[in-house]
Amino acid sequence: MDIVKLGKKGQVSLPAGVLRRLGLQGSATLIVEATEDGAVLLRPAAVVPVEIYSDARVREFEAANRSSATERARVAKALKRRRR
Repeated sequence: MDIVKLGKKGQVSLPAGVLRRLGLQGSATLIVEATEDGAVLLRPAAVVPVEIYSDARVREFEAANRSSATERARVAKALKRRRR
């Protein structure tokens, strides 16, 4: 068991041995939770990059997903058969 001290600004430094055991590096993002019994839980957080698409890129997606006239006719024909 390691003992750490709370700094003046509320910061805690985790011992290097704990970081190694958990496979964490100093720049890891953690989730902090306080339990009802007064414990503090630290868990590794998953950080997922988010891509923001430009208007041009959105148009590319829409063009790639657009149905051809042949496909639309085939779907219309299939739907018409199902309605009978």
